[in-house]
Amino acid sequence: MNLLVRNATFPDGRTHQDVRVVAGRIEAIGPNLPAPDGAPVIDAQGQLLSPPFVDPHFHMDATLSYGLPRVNQSGTLLEGIALWGELKPLLTQEALVERALQYCDWAVAKGLLAIRTHVDVCDDRLLAVEALLHVKERVKAYLDLQLVAFPQDGLLRSPTALANLKRSLDLGVDVIGGIPHFERTSEHGAESVKVLCELAAERGLRVDMHCDESDDPLSRHIETLAFHTHRLGLHGRVTGSHLTSMHSMDNYYVSKLLPLMREAQVHAVANPLINITLQGRHDTYPKRRGMTRVPELMAAGINVAFGHDCVMDPWYSLGSGDMLEVAHMGLHVAQMTSQAQMRACFDAVTVNGARVMGLADHGLEVGRAADFVLLQARDPVEAIRLRATRLQVVRRGQVVAQSAPSSAALSLPGRPSGVDWTFRR
Repeated sequence: MNLLVRNATFPDGRTHQDVRVVAGRIEAIGPNLPAPDGAPVIDAQGQLLSPPFVDPHFHMDATLSYGLPRVNQSGTLLEGIALWGELKPLLTQEALVERALQYCDWAVAKGLLAIRTHVDVCDDRLLAVEALLHVKERVKAYLDLQLVAFPQDGLLRSPTALANLKRSLDLGVDVIGGIPHFERTSEHGAESVKVLCELAAERGLRVDMHCDESDDPLSRHIETLAFHTHRLGLHGRVTGSHLTSMHSMDNYYVSKLLPLMREAQVHAVANPLINITLQGRHDTYPKRRGMTRVPELMAAGINVAFGHDCVMDPWYSLGSGDMLEVAHMGLHVAQMTSQAQMRACFDAVTVNGARVMGLADHGLEVGRAADFVLLQARDPVEAIRLRATRLQVVRRGQVVAQSAPSSAALSLPGRPSGVDWTFRR
């Protein structure tokens, strides 16, 4: 668990940095550090050393189930929800564990070392909850897995959802979830937010709600979530995920909403791959973009992270666990193409997600856990552009995954062979 990384570039622009690791923690950062006695040395050769990627919004109970029991023919959100309802009675704990472990392997290979996953609690068997609690224990040495008790069918709409959610928390699930816009009425949605926030205050837990995943500008449960967060003193412990109705709201209302969110310190999670795919389906043209107001949220001082949401499941047939792909899509959809904004998109898949999850040990700072990723890129913008190869993935000072550098050997008339195309502009 001792290690020295030499001559790395950091996301903040610092160059020629060494990182000295002792007993799995970062002991020192700076130039020309000595290696711990007998410890291996990784020569970064000036390439980008990043905190590990973080996915603060995922559905691991459904991942890799694409095609079971059938394919989502329309590709829509509502058919995906209906399809998940068909699949739930057919699930087995063994299959859930196998698929989740496979995805965790994919994640680690991509430098993704922390995931918050929502787990459906509307199945009275709590089969998925028990399966993912088992997976969480299995992977804890190399991946931080945080579970959200998620009433997929609606807290008040599903007769046993609240009881099942409380049972899940008693079993060890970490975070309270909700889906207020899926309740039968907006009044029920608001009531579900109140009930769940009060439960979180009572138990001292975090909250992460699927909130306003809709094109309806009158879906305004994020306002209610911010209100109860402030009322109950849950500042910094509450997340509104998706928030896609915000792309349809009028600017005056949003100008009121953003300060309320900032005051309550509510985090926001956008899911660029899924939001751009599922939203705007009722539009012809002009067609709405489908993702929440990421740059406006950031400019208002709200912590915004990007999530992957789905990989090969009833809602999304693609995906590979690559958070740089998520950042790449988010950058384009939000039109965040200034240098500062592109770097902010890199933060949205690293440090911002860690804040959402409350991972105080995350980051390239002395005293923190020695978890990091060496990328085949010179800076965060290039990492996003190339979806850079993960050369080394380190967990607690130990290399847990590595890949050969990407290169291409050319054989073109009149051109040199063996050109390294990676850093060509």
